[in-house]
Amino acid sequence: MSDIRFEVIKKIADINFRYKDLDKISELNTNSPPSVFIGSKLKYPLVNVGILSPLEKDENAWVYDSPKYWAKEGFGIKDVISLREGLLNSRFQSKVTDPQQDTKRFIQIAQELAMASKPVDVEIELNEKINPGVKKDKVVLPQGMGARLKNAKIVGNVKIDPKLDKAINDDVKAHESITALYGNNFNEYSLSQILSVGVLGMKKDKKLVPTRWSITATDDMIGKSLLTKVKEYPWIKNYELFFGEFMGNAYLIMFFPNVFSYELFELYLPGSSWNPGNEIKAATDYENFDGRKAYASNTAGGYYAARLPILEYLESVKKQASVLAIRIELPSYWAALGVWVCRESTRKALDRKPLTFESKEELIESTKKIGMIKFGFNPDKIFTKSKLISSLNQKHLTEFFQ
Repeated sequence: MSDIRFEVIKKIADINFRYKDLDKISELNTNSPPSVFIGSKLKYPLVNVGILSPLEKDENAWVYDSPKYWAKEGFGIKDVISLREGLLNSRFQSKVTDPQQDTKRFIQIAQELAMASKPVDVEIELNEKINPGVKKDKVVLPQGMGARLKNAKIVGNVKIDPKLDKAINDDVKAHESITALYGNNFNEYSLSQILSVGVLGMKKDKKLVPTRWSITATDDMIGKSLLTKVKEYPWIKNYELFFGEFMGNAYLIMFFPNVFSYELFELYLPGSSWNPGNEIKAATDYENFDGRKAYASNTAGGYYAARLPILEYLESVKKQASVLAIRIELPSYWAALGVWVCRESTRKALDRKPLTFESKEELIESTKKIGMIKFGFNPDKIFTKSKLISSLNQKHLTEFFQ
């Protein structure tokens, strides 16, 4: 366990011990990581806007909302849940556009916190007792304690990156700002936060965006930007297989020399977070070279979260391929933590050295064997149902002229 990880988890345990009676907490002098939460449970365009903060000041407050760091340091499911249980979501209601006068100031505070380059000190006054508990979701991170906000105040200066400050004031579409900032000291996590608080885009289009929507929108916008480059690259030379597992999410990722297409199969084994039953559940979505016209509703945010690292990899090697990804949600993934796990699990698989093959048949057979040996699942049925495999089995026009 890293020193920071140990310190933060210990501090949360100490705070929980000292704050046994949450009903008595009405005011906090704390700090907030660069993170807010925009809910989607109310009747849109009405949303809950939440300021996230620990109950006490913590010099490592950024760790409470840092999936990239969690993946790098090998945090476990219990570690992440402890971190999220240690955050208070001080929320208020607002319309996504034209908020009422009494909520405008709170929105400005939420925007400054989301744009800040490091944790910001805040004073918070609550309107009701704190409600403990963690809610699971397929897309967003678990949400811990919650309470209605009565008043909030930022203490001290908020530092905003000059590149972000420029993007906020430029009257350009949100996707242009997102793709320009991406990789320029900004990753998809910070960008989805910034997109959610309604500071990007054309002035006439700016509005609050529920966090679950902003996460997938950011993955999709960055992915499409990378895809315009990837489609111009030559095909990979060999058939490649990557595989790996993180937090009970195993990925088998197959690369075929061909024009870009992408297919994801998600398999939820019995006993995993979203499958309490006794039979395997499955979902799939697909796009060909021309892309998708509709949202990937079967695999939802996991589709775009896994596609982003795949496109990052193809961009890094300057190659193009058809990609079949198989996600196996194992029983060891006992608590849903959001699609960041899909994104980072895919990255961990792609960070490993691939197995290479000379034919499609060898790649498929090896994937079957590794699926059984490593993860206890034979993906044979997937290959018979795969639209991507079916398209690869069809003769290409060029073959008729060879």
